[in-house]
Order: sequence, then C-alpha cells, then structure tokens
Amino acid sequence: MQGTARRRPFPAVAPGAPQPAGTLYPGRHGAVKNEDTFKTSPFHLDLWFYFTLQNWVLDFGRPIAMIILPLEWFPLNKPSAGDYFHMAYNVITPFLLLKLIERSPKTLPRSMIYVSIIMFVMGASIHLVGDSVNHRLIFSGYQHHLSVRENPIIKNLKPETLIDSFELLYYYDEYLGHSMWYIPFFLILFIYFTGCFTPVEEESRMPVAALLLMGPSSLYYWYLVTEGQIFILYIFTFFAMMALVMHQKRKGLVLDSNGLFLFYSFIITLVLIALWVVWLWNDKILRKKYPGVIYIPEPWAFYTLHMSNLHAAKESL
Repeated sequence: MQGTARRRPFPAVAPGAPQPAGTLYPGRHGAVKNEDTFKTSPFHLDLWFYFTLQNWVLDFGRPIAMIILPLEWFPLNKPSAGDYFHMAYNVITPFLLLKLIERSPKTLPRSMIYVSIIMFVMGASIHLVGDSVNHRLIFSGYQHHLSVRENPIIKNLKPETLIDSFELLYYYDEYLGHSMWYIPFFLILFIYFTGCFTPVEEESRMPVAALLLMGPSSLYYWYLVTEGQIFILYIFTFFAMMALVMHQKRKGLVLDSNGLFLFYSFIITLVLIALWVVWLWNDKILRKKYPGVIYIPEPWAFYTLHMSNLHAAKESL
C-alpha cells in the first residue's frame, strides 16, 4: 500500500561470518545482545557477603537464639526468636538468589528460575513450621539423636495415634520440607554456575575478599549438608560442576572469580564433611540413628547427645 513505511529487513550476513557489534536478536523474553555472550562479571563481594552473613545469622543462628534467649520472652505456645529468624530467611534468601541471577553474564532460563524460587519458598515455609515445633520440644526433653518413637517424651503418649502425628510432623520437617527447600537452592546455584565462564585467563582469579569469605561460606555449606541430610544432592551438584568445568575447558573457557569462589567452597565443604564423618565414625549411638552406607550425623543430634549433657553437668556444679 502506497504511503505506508516499510520495515527495514535485518542485514544479510553470511553464515559463519562475525555478527556486527551490539546486534540485537529478538527473543521470547526480549532482545539479547550478542556481545554479552562472553561478558565477565566482577566478583560480587556485596552479594556473597550478604549470603554468608544471613546464612550464619538467620539459618545457623536461629536454633541458637531460641535456646539462649529467655523462655519468658517467647512462650512455648508462641513463635520463638528462631522462628522470626526463619521468616526473615525465607524472604531475604530468594531476593538474594534473584539478584545473583540478574548479575549473571549469561542469559539464564527465566521460567526455571521462577519455578525454583517458588518451590524454595514453599519448602522453606513447610520447614519453618515443622522445625519450630521440633526445636521447641527440646525444652520438654526431646532428644534429636533418637528417632521419634524412641524418644521418652513421645513413646509414652496416649493414644498411640499421637505418635503417628509426630512422625508426620517429622516427615514434613526433615524430608518434604528439606527436599522442596534444598533442591531448588542447589539448582539455582548450578544454573548460575553455568554462566561463570570466560575465555580470558587473567579474569580467572579471586580477589583477597573472596579468599576471606571462602572459609565461612564453606563452613556454612558443611552445616547445610550435614544438618539437612542432603549429601546425595550436594555431591551430585558438585559432580555436575566438575563435569561442566572439564567440558568448558575443552572449549578454552575457564571459571571467572565468582565461579571459582563457588567451586572452591564446594571442595572445602567436601573436605569438612569427610573430617566430620571420620571424627564420629565410632559413635555407636549416632550409628544407630544413621544406619546405612552413607553415615553423616546431624550437628544438632551430636549436640543433644554430648554437648547438652555437658552443659547440664556444668550447671549442676
């Protein structure tokens, strides 16, 4: 039709020829710059620091806060300080994960990221309820190194169907909640890891700040794997990382500073887990609770078995 402006076609480029700098390719989720394919991100000191800090305070610190703070402040029939820590963790961690994905130099699958974040929040929320009740039971004499039916305060309940209810609570806390919490968490970390490669050798170095954060970060992952009983998930994620590193190395790509930080943290975590297992290898009571080929005791089971008795003995002196 005359008088109608025609659309300018995309410039024809021969197959295999280099694309013009800044070329935009229309896609389903917006245009993607070709020049960003091997763009390298600087080390995310702020995000990794916030991750480490909130993991230690809001996750590892929540049961400690519940035990240390006076019981009069948080009655047993009300949420504890640890529960509020857990609520904050459920909000802050997904936000940090999304910010980490946003800084990836590679365009990552958004749908998978969003579904993983939704599952993460659901799993962490389920765990919040179950973990809250289980940790409050400590004040009534519940012992984490024993199974639900072997606990003295549980096995004498009447009617006996109440024991089934506590086992259901334990299932939601330790199995369903952990699975829906940790599987998306490690999946998001791995998806981010796939974008942490660069063809420039000089960019495959970690700053001093990354080296300082690696210790606390690795120690937290040790706690996460042992307390969450997710060694299989962790080791499969680690093997997938190693396979990806070897595959990308054949293409001439190496890990950038963020990828190295994550990869080395997982390596140190594996060493810490091995030392933990060797140390408690001959503990007969923990062996009874964690039978099977994979023997990795939970830190809080170790605490209720050994440390709580030690504290009680000191208080009686």
